[in-house]
Amino acid sequence: MEYEDLTEKIIGCAYKVYNRMGFGFLESVYEKCILIELRKTGLTAESQVPIRVRYEGEVVGDFIADILVQQTVILELKSVRQLATAHEVQLVNYLVATGKPVGLLLNFAEGGVEVRRKVRELTSPSQS
Repeated sequence: MEYEDLTEKIIGCAYKVYNRMGFGFLESVYEKCILIELRKTGLTAESQVPIRVRYEGEVVGDFIADILVQQTVILELKSVRQLATAHEVQLVNYLVATGKPVGLLLNFAEGGVEVRRKVRELTSPSQS
């Protein structure tokens, strides 16, 4: 995978956060913690990144991505007992809307960090 090194660094940061914080905090707490870890590794990261959704060239909605790393990888953070299909679909929709190539769904779960990596299909509809 083209972005394997970058996503491995990000996942390593998630494990550092989990090892220090454990389970049970709000997603916003994990978001702030992982931002600190990402920046400590020299990665650029923005939080609460607004994304416009377009249809036929017109804006039809907005949503907020939790974190964007290196202007490339979208992170969607969760703190739930178990990930649902809807969480994965949400991340895929973010990739399609932004044209970003890869996303990570990171769940700070009771039993540890759960990771789902999603790659945008090359045949995704263009975003005008």
